[in-house]
Amino acid sequence: MTVVIILIVLGILLFVIEFLLVPGITIAGIGGLVLTVFGVYKAFNDFGSTTGVWVLIGTLMLSVFVIAMSLRARTWNRLMLKTNVQGTVDSDITEDQIKGGDLGTTMTRLAPMGKIKVNRIVREAKSIEGFIDEHTDIEVVSVEGTRISVKPVKEK
Repeated sequence: MTVVIILIVLGILLFVIEFLLVPGITIAGIGGLVLTVFGVYKAFNDFGSTTGVWVLIGTLMLSVFVIAMSLRARTWNRLMLKTNVQGTVDSDITEDQIKGGDLGTTMTRLAPMGKIKVNRIVREAKSIEGFIDEHTDIEVVSVEGTRISVKPVKEK
């Protein structure tokens, strides 16, 4: 009977590993199914149909209990990463600092996005006329929130 219990417990453990750690149909899930079915089959074969039925009922009840315990919120809280991300988005009010018609230069290649420097402020901008090489003079076309659209300055 010890072998039957070990097979069933290992099978259910592999199901839990499949469910929580390696989602999808993998060796853990297939192995869990094979071990559990083989354990129940061995109980029927070695101990008769009455004991086999009780082992089958016990296996089903144990499986439902283990799945219910693994789906509880406290179980997931123990497994969760509890790190806060302390990042921010560029929230400076760009419209007050940079206006349409201001002149500047590209710090990186705009393909079509890149870094520009206008009024001694470095911001990300988008080119409205294709690619603009690095260190090219640009003119601000529009500013909407933090979105800046630029075009290259045509030399006269």
